[in-house]
Amino acid sequence: MFRGKKNKAFHPFNILLFFVHLISFSLIFFLFFNFFWEESALDPTVLFIRIATAYASFVLLKFGLEKIIGNVFDLDTQIDSYLYQKISYRNFIGLILLIPSLIFIYTYTPTAFSLYTIVGILVLSNIFSLLLIYRENQSLITANWFYFILYLCALEISPYIILYKVITI
Repeated sequence: MFRGKKNKAFHPFNILLFFVHLISFSLIFFLFFNFFWEESALDPTVLFIRIATAYASFVLLKFGLEKIIGNVFDLDTQIDSYLYQKISYRNFIGLILLIPSLIFIYTYTPTAFSLYTIVGILVLSNIFSLLLIYRENQSLITANWFYFILYLCALEISPYIILYKVITI
């Protein structure tokens, strides 16, 4: 799917799409927060900026950590390809999620069912994109099965568990 393209995660087009991704995911989280925690004393603009900043920090920290680990283990080309694919899929998901986010902000008031549906679609599309990436890199994964399991636990699953614990406490 990504053949013939340079794996440049910091290409200006990818950076522009990252901002679209950041805005659309932050809007979804903002809508979710406003629907379930209505007693917020913060101004909605300040709340959105905080959510966007926290989400951007989380994504960039994960990206940087994966890049550092790839550099330490001398897997720069494989990690660059993997991160480019992951960023591309997430930017595409963010581009698609921008439409329902804007519809819920400007026209319709979201219901609990619609918000859970969007979050479910977000999670499923993220899992599906990761499975596509893992299937494409299957030969590399099968050669290093133990390291792949460690990677999944340490860098793909545990950050979300830690984030969930931080938010709910």
